[in-house]
Amino acid sequence: MSAEDFYSELPSFTDFSTIGVLDDYKPVPDDWFVLAADIVRSGDAVAAGRYKEVNMIGAAVIAAVLNRLDRDRVPFVFGGDGAMLVVPQSDVEAGREALAGVVELARQVTELELRAAAIPVARLRELGSDIRLRKYRLSPGNHLAMIIGDGLGVADRILKDREASREFALTIPDAVTPPLDGLSCRWEPLASKQGHIVSLIIKPDGDKTLPKVMQDLSAQMGFNPLADEKRTCMADEDHLRYSFFPKGLALEVHLTSAGHIIKGHAKALVQSALFVVGRLTGWRIGPFDPARYMKELSLNTDHRKVGDSLQLVLDLTSDELKAVQHFLESSYEAGELIYGLHVSSEALMTCFVQDIGNSHHIHFVDGANGGFSVAAAEFKQRQSAVLGHA
Repeated sequence: MSAEDFYSELPSFTDFSTIGVLDDYKPVPDDWFVLAADIVRSGDAVAAGRYKEVNMIGAAVIAAVLNRLDRDRVPFVFGGDGAMLVVPQSDVEAGREALAGVVELARQVTELELRAAAIPVARLRELGSDIRLRKYRLSPGNHLAMIIGDGLGVADRILKDREASREFALTIPDAVTPPLDGLSCRWEPLASKQGHIVSLIIKPDGDKTLPKVMQDLSAQMGFNPLADEKRTCMADEDHLRYSFFPKGLALEVHLTSAGHIIKGHAKALVQSALFVVGRLTGWRIGPFDPARYMKELSLNTDHRKVGDSLQLVLDLTSDELKAVQHFLESSYEAGELIYGLHVSSEALMTCFVQDIGNSHHIHFVDGANGGFSVAAAEFKQRQSAVLGHA
């Protein structure tokens, strides 16, 4: 396969429980780049109740780059308060421009500072890390990248170090607002059916492997989150509530309408009306087939992924949560894993629908009130403690 088409030509897999088969992860070409973006002081924004804005900016990073580049060639990982994308050398300049536009848009619309950088994969390898990946098929035409090698973690540390990131930082004056067509947030928060929405980050440590860690964790929970599709599905009919006037509509319009606010509101309301009619009647409206879309939506979520660590959004009972917390803490103390965890009563879903007629859409799921942003901060504290004692 050619370097440019590495990801598009990579074979996909459909059994999520095989993510621990490390030999199946392939190294990305040496001349690729990581486009990294992260909201500065996102914890303060979360504490102020602005996590939906944080989520939307993180999703906007992915939407901007994929709208500019070929979606089938670009692996990405949504992180709640930011995102990472890995792009070919031939696409890096266009990707930088799209990302710089989101930096400016975040400042103008939300007054949040989005730091961003384009970091060569070759540099990450010089620093002892790697970017290796597999392509998980959610549904025909929709994929998630599973990435290992600690390269994303090193890229994140570079991004957050002002001196280390200086040579990779985006310096594009008068960046053009990128097209964010397809980005929306019209679903109400997904209420927990079991009592607790858990955003969980796990990484094996010491001699433990991911399959062994998950085998032990599954025994504590009573189900395997890597294999039990029904138990882990977040976007099913029981969870989903569509809002004609969602709370996040104004934010969506301001981000996606390129300054044409009235036109943007009108377009969003017409789309919402057609969506509601389609769902209530089952009628196909233009390219929108309600039955097909809802079936695909339940599959096309990123509630299970690998971005150097395993990241899960789970709906747990109180007993399951206690069992998970006890297992994680005891395993951490034993040097078998590092983890971060955040608990809330509901999840948020941000959607990116590129082509509804061709079933190209992805839905980013995270716990409310902090989700992966809080879990990641907790994870990094434990990771630093481990490294400090090493």
